[in-house]
Amino acid sequence: MKKEDLKKILQDHEFQSLMKKVSLVSMFFTAAIMVVYYSFILLLAYGKEFLSKPLHEGSATTLGIPIGIGVIITAWVLTGIYVYWANKNYDPMVKKLREKFRG
Repeated sequence: MKKEDLKKILQDHEFQSLMKKVSLVSMFFTAAIMVVYYSFILLLAYGKEFLSKPLHEGSATTLGIPIGIGVIITAWVLTGIYVYWANKNYDPMVKKLREKFRG
């Protein structure tokens, strides 16, 4: 790709708009998963008594097990939401930009 073509793409309003959207969405999902993971780590460090409580009297399963599973499921759900967003928004916008600069 020529330098002129690259400059033209980088200065394009639609391309800049796409990059802003991608950055915003990526930052949101990064922050969301970090809050979930670090909250769980902090709970492990400072809430051992809470996590070690059985789910119900006589149960061998503690509250920590479903909370840990919840962290994993949350990561899957957030990944699925991001993939849905990318398929619905990002991919069509990239296709449109490719067609614009190829033609």
